Amino acid sequence: MVSQNSDYRKTVALCEKGNYQEAKPILKNLIEKNPTVSEYHRILGQILSDEGEQEEAINCLIDALRWDSKNGYALLMMGNIFAKFKNDVPTAIKYYDQALVANPKDYITISNIGAILMQQGKLEEAKNYLWQAIKINDKYPNTHFELGMIAEMEADLPSAFHSTIQAIKTSKNKDILYQNACRRAFEIAQKIIATDAGKKIFRAYRHLLETKGEVKIDIIQDDSIPTAAKIEFAENYDRDKHLVKFKANYPAVEHLVMHEMTHLDFVIDAQKANLNQLFTSTQQHKNQFVKTIVPTLQKLKSLGLPSATIDQFSEGLFTGLNSQIFNAPIDLLIENFLYYEYAELRPYQFISLHHLLQEGIKAVTDPKIVELSPKDIVSKSKVYNLTGALQFKDLFGLDFIRDYNASPAELKQANDFYTEYLDYKEDKKPAEEYEMILHWAQDLKLNQNFELVNEYEYRNKRTNIENLLTAIENDPFDLEAPNPLYEKETDKFLKTQEQNGLNMAIVMFMVDALQFFKNKAQTETKKIALEIAMQGTQGYDTQKTNYKISAIANKTFSGYHILAYYYVSWAIAIPEMLAQLQLPYEQEYEMALRMHNSGD
Repeated sequence: MVSQNSDYRKTVALCEKGNYQEAKPILKNLIEKNPTVSEYHRILGQILSDEGEQEEAINCLIDALRWDSKNGYALLMMGNIFAKFKNDVPTAIKYYDQALVANPKDYITISNIGAILMQQGKLEEAKNYLWQAIKINDKYPNTHFELGMIAEMEADLPSAFHSTIQAIKTSKNKDILYQNACRRAFEIAQKIIATDAGKKIFRAYRHLLETKGEVKIDIIQDDSIPTAAKIEFAENYDRDKHLVKFKANYPAVEHLVMHEMTHLDFVIDAQKANLNQLFTSTQQHKNQFVKTIVPTLQKLKSLGLPSATIDQFSEGLFTGLNSQIFNAPIDLLIENFLYYEYAELRPYQFISLHHLLQEGIKAVTDPKIVELSPKDIVSKSKVYNLTGALQFKDLFGLDFIRDYNASPAELKQANDFYTEYLDYKEDKKPAEEYEMILHWAQDLKLNQNFELVNEYEYRNKRTNIENLLTAIENDPFDLEAPNPLYEKETDKFLKTQEQNGLNMAIVMFMVDALQFFKNKAQTETKKIALEIAMQGTQGYDTQKTNYKISAIANKTFSGYHILAYYYVSWAIAIPEMLAQLQLPYEQEYEMALRMHNSGD
């Protein structure tokens, strides 16, 4: 008995290597000694079938079934021979059904039956078996792959894409099937993108949002924008329409358009609850950021780069990082929404996100970029990018996480962020995305780059024209209206002025203002004072140089210059309310008056 077991194992090993000539004599000897062992006959039948001897194979398989009518693999082999070599599908199905009676939970056998029938062009019969296999085990990638092939044969590309992605997601190893599934997923997605299905999707969504938000939406190509796509909210540009812009050279732009419109969808929900937040960033934020990258800027300077180029570099870093701070958390929620609410968009989403991921990988691993950029900024950018890669793996099965060359700490931080996202996505409420933005920025110590301001307060809730006119009459410069951004900026500004002492720039600009207003009528000075006040309700930035006042033609003001005119115009026209401006320029004004009067 020990000798028989040894010979049997040796035969199986030889068959697995395709060495049938050595296996057959050993098998025939085993059969002579033990003619009632069904499995010996079954293996010999399989060898003969592989060698093209189908009739002899059938005889061996009949012997196998004579000694064990429930030998599932012998039944499967008989079905395969009748389906593949005799083109007798009805007889094959009888054997297949008996094989399933013998092994009702053998999903691999059932899937193989489906594959054989598919190869024979018997697609309906094949699908019946494949769906049986799925019901038993929906984690077997071969079954999904075969269903995808059948769907493509039937010109059902969306179903083909879905099944092929399922094959990728259920593949444990990057084997041949996984590689073939990846290749086919891209091929099928490209075929779908070549149709106009995507345009129909975003047009329907646009109509839905126009009804929901009561504002029209225009969608246009604009290759000058710095990102793949962007949305310009009507209220930010004093327009009567929202504007979605996209770059035509990006693949699957329909997904980009849908992504930007989902931004709008989230904003509408937040606005209706008076919870929407505006992401604001001032020159002070930028100055603070620039201080953190001084060594890098000095390095660039030592390389002989001109100041303009270095300024452009720091501006690009600041803007790009802020874009990630704001978008990375929201993008996860948007892509989750699109994946589950617009399943027909998935092929576009797959191609588009894959392209954007490759861009992100290059941005944080390209040796030239890494060498010139601050390590801390690259690391934080990598963490944000990794969250998108984690989601892409969840949604589509492709894993690019290793391509980021991330450190254990970066991977842990990205996974922590992603875990937080998973908690939020289960029951997302309006404006909760802003909590994620703030949490992530705080963890990465980037919350000094920006501020989030309640839009409802920022834009002022007084919309009725009669109330507005009354409010202007009672509070013409909006000093009583709540404005968190203005209050924060004013507080910072006052502290800075306390530290600086007398500001001679302000003094000289005030002398200019006193000269300008010298011969103006009181009413005209008051008109200018009110215009400056109305424009300044959001705060004046001392680093800006392009302020304009319509009542003062052909003149452009810097931040300090406009503040000097602000103070002087009020001191002349509305002195009783000068203190409410909270501009700490009493000493500067006194000196300016002395200088102005001494010159008269």
